[in-house]
Amino acid sequence: MVEKRVFCSLVLFALLAFRHGSTGDSSSFARTGGTHFVVNGVPFFSNGFNAYWLMLKASDPTQRDKVSSTFQQASSFGMSVIRTWAFSDGGDGALQYSPGSYNEEMFEGLDFVISEAKKHGVYLILSFVNNYADFGGRKQYVQWAKDMGQSLSSDDEFYSNDVVKELYRRYIQTVLTRVNTITGVAYKDDPTIFAWELINEPRCQSDLSGRTLQNWIAEMADHVKSIDSNHMLEIGLEGFYGESDPEKKQFNPGYEVGTDFISNNMISGIDFATIHAYPDQWISSGSEDAQMAFLKSWIQSHTDDSGAIIKKPLMITEFGRSSKTSGYTEGERNAVYWAVYNMIFDSAREGGSCAGGLFWQVLTEGMDDLKDGYEIILSESSSTATIISQQSRRISILD
Repeated sequence: MVEKRVFCSLVLFALLAFRHGSTGDSSSFARTGGTHFVVNGVPFFSNGFNAYWLMLKASDPTQRDKVSSTFQQASSFGMSVIRTWAFSDGGDGALQYSPGSYNEEMFEGLDFVISEAKKHGVYLILSFVNNYADFGGRKQYVQWAKDMGQSLSSDDEFYSNDVVKELYRRYIQTVLTRVNTITGVAYKDDPTIFAWELINEPRCQSDLSGRTLQNWIAEMADHVKSIDSNHMLEIGLEGFYGESDPEKKQFNPGYEVGTDFISNNMISGIDFATIHAYPDQWISSGSEDAQMAFLKSWIQSHTDDSGAIIKKPLMITEFGRSSKTSGYTEGERNAVYWAVYNMIFDSAREGGSCAGGLFWQVLTEGMDDLKDGYEIILSESSSTATIISQQSRRISILD
């Protein structure tokens, strides 16, 4: 066991190496070591948040200050990982106007996001597509295939139709091989990127056996790894259990979505597991105590299974409590944050698999149009901001 003082020095060294090191040095990429994350040979525990809107704002030069401010705040609060969208398919503000046709201004916005993250020593998780119709998502891919003459009856055919899958594979290749116009580094070679995400919250309720999604994940993981062997890859799962271990369905919030936390994450091309946690949505009729009990059970079961069965690290990539729920108080939200943070900290301290958490979501001042009830404006949410900062400090000195 190393002394905390020595460990802190190693963490600082790793951060400086990340900020200033050569992007061609494969050792600077975030990796997994068993059920843990490792950066430059040092154990890595993360605290961070979601900010899906970064590319959108960065594509407008008059709005880029919001992006820079967000990274600056993240760094000052000790947060090290930010999850955001690397997609916008069709419609207003598109990154991909149509298959193979791209909006260079939007892509340059993503370039800026990555360059600013690097400048502030922050990692990014970048997601390739949405399960939902927001920002296009799989619905847009299915529509594009229909426009090309495919006869499709369900958005779930995103996962099985050969034409749709090829459109998605081509998009992935375009993103991975993109050369950043600011840094001059191809995305696939940039250690600023912590990991890629196949799809935000995949669901395929037309096949609850899980076979459709299992096959799609394996196929797309192979595709990503064939182009980019530097970065880690995760799926984007919420964490629902499936048919591989039916007894574990007792931990689900009363329904299934065609995913299987165990079998999906055991695919060889997937480097770490993820869960989301929204007890206020998933068991909305339950009391505050019931929701808290569910939250703790949800995190514990997945932490245990990631370590004992999947044998890969776990990251809680979305969690929060909405201010729009009946009877909401800031104290209730803070209780959720403390519960999640304590379980992450305890797991990390005891050598468990859960090594980080990203809350949903951060906004900056003047972004009222993006408020969804879960937003945290750090300058306006002092009690929650204090909790976030405390979590960053205590996980940074784990030995």
